[in-house]
Amino acid sequence: MPINIHLQGIDYAILFLYCLFVIGIGFALKRYMKTSADFFMSGQSIPAWVTGLAFLSANLGALELVGMAASGAKYGIMTCHFYWVGAIPAMVFLGIFMMPFYYGSKARSVPEYLKLRFDERIRCFNSLSFAVMTVFASGISMNALAKLLHQLLGWNYDLSLWICSAVVLLYVLKGGLTSAIYTEVLQFFMIVLGFAPVVYLSLKDIGGWTQLKSTLAKVAVDPATLDLSTKTFAPDAWTSAWTPLLAGSSANPMGIDLFSMVFGLGFVLSFGYWCTNFLVVQRAMAARNMGAARRTPLIAAVPKMLFPVLVILPGMIAVGLAFTNKDGYRLPPRPVSNSAYTKAVPLVQEAKKANAATVSAAVSEAVGLKLSEPKIAALIAANSAKPLTDAEIRSGIQGAVLENDYDGVILSLVQKYCPPGLLGLALTALLASFMSGMAGNVTAFNTVWTYDIYQAYIAPNKSDAHYMTMGRIITVVGILLSIACSYVASNYNNAMDIIQLVFGFVNAPLFATFVLGMFWARTTSHGAFFGLLAGTGASALFHATTLAVGNAPGIKGGYLGVLAVFPSEMAQNFWLATVAFCVCFFLTLFISLATKRTKSDEDLKGLVYSLTPKLVDEEKEWYLRPAFLGVVLLVVCVIMNIIFW
Repeated sequence: MPINIHLQGIDYAILFLYCLFVIGIGFALKRYMKTSADFFMSGQSIPAWVTGLAFLSANLGALELVGMAASGAKYGIMTCHFYWVGAIPAMVFLGIFMMPFYYGSKARSVPEYLKLRFDERIRCFNSLSFAVMTVFASGISMNALAKLLHQLLGWNYDLSLWICSAVVLLYVLKGGLTSAIYTEVLQFFMIVLGFAPVVYLSLKDIGGWTQLKSTLAKVAVDPATLDLSTKTFAPDAWTSAWTPLLAGSSANPMGIDLFSMVFGLGFVLSFGYWCTNFLVVQRAMAARNMGAARRTPLIAAVPKMLFPVLVILPGMIAVGLAFTNKDGYRLPPRPVSNSAYTKAVPLVQEAKKANAATVSAAVSEAVGLKLSEPKIAALIAANSAKPLTDAEIRSGIQGAVLENDYDGVILSLVQKYCPPGLLGLALTALLASFMSGMAGNVTAFNTVWTYDIYQAYIAPNKSDAHYMTMGRIITVVGILLSIACSYVASNYNNAMDIIQLVFGFVNAPLFATFVLGMFWARTTSHGAFFGLLAGTGASALFHATTLAVGNAPGIKGGYLGVLAVFPSEMAQNFWLATVAFCVCFFLTLFISLATKRTKSDEDLKGLVYSLTPKLVDEEKEWYLRPAFLGVVLLVVCVIMNIIFW
């Protein structure tokens, strides 16, 4: 059921002006799109501060705003490890060590770098797997946006999905990567301006950080009250980053132990995402020179370190509000589909008080969600006393849903705290984040398809104009595939869970290939190809034979049988990534030792660390040098971990 909220004229005006403005950026930049390099790579002419904000904003889709707020509610402050254990160290590593290879090799994409380092086989495999990953990630962003507009405003899900996708298509189709980058900078500021007031007002309403910690301590010892978990935890489970983790997987709501957090997330998933994902690397490669390219992820790391306040804290506040039932607030329940209502409503209408328990079970099965038996019994009693309308019964069934829709947390706070004008700004910020996520993935998808699949294998040696036309055509195809994937993503109630699963399949084994390929000259093409193939296969097999508590075998795993059950979907994802990385790493290692090198040391100059002349920072100012910036960022990151230990 949509949240009952109505936009005022000023809110519609802000939304309309934003959409008009980003489309205008695309049309304004169209005249600069003269070659395929302009369309796909922005002519490598953009300053570092712009690429840095675009680098960050390209990641600010559903993964960041909806997914992190959802995880903040579901798992608490441990979600900050995605930043302080994962993102920041990985972004520093990318800027200092990996960007010299990407930018210096003159590769136009990550798959093209793999071709230069290894051979065509691994380029082709990575191009295909990356293409699948980007359309899924784009679909996740658009699913979250369509859900937002449906639940918050009552707009039709399908219509919202197609209209917003059309807006993204227009400005990317006209202005290419440059259009996406400059709109991403705008979107960054829109997101900060739109969400800072929501965080401030909600934190003030609950009584500040100290009061929130006190409330969450009560939640931790009785999480079943909000259907967060069937276990009980120590009082600091939602407010301490490391203590519950060090106590073991059973002592924290994420169900994660120290090894899977530090290695699975901190090393495999995070380094795999930030260092090998062309979506973000593409922004750095658009910088005007090597120094700007290396500083791009370091500049992005500064606001990234502070983003937990903007995106994780709201989820924690929502749990505190729900536990105290502040002004009747509750965590958003998972919405019941219209098709489920057609089965469930007649069951209530035909039921009698005497068989309320049986009917409650039947209604729960019909809607596919866990329901409150007392609430269904009360609904049956009310209908027996005086027949209710279909709309009233639907409302009663939705109100009885016990399962939380964590993706709806940030939407519910926007609805609760934003008056007209501020509501329009917050909704525009959400719109900006989802469109940013989709645009970022689509621009990466069209580049990889055109350069690494179409030009390499389907139509080589064509004119530059031909490839630019193909880029525009495949942009449309990418949008359509993203829409299809958004319907698959609608099966998950936490965007972060599904996106980490996708990354586990693609980025985790790929990072093992990169680690060996960049830092061990002995790595062979045979080893890299078969290792990556085996690592990806291992992730698929792991997912097919494992499951998270509370899930039935099917789309979320266990479809070949259940050999292991994990405390949460996130724990399952971390271990999947760990297994995929290890299989790829060790198999690549062994096959490389057993096969001959096909490339000499001379061939690998600029592609392997030990064979590449060491870079000398050209910046005269010491505070602009990547090594210095990286050290400062890591020190501050350690301090943040200590503060919230």
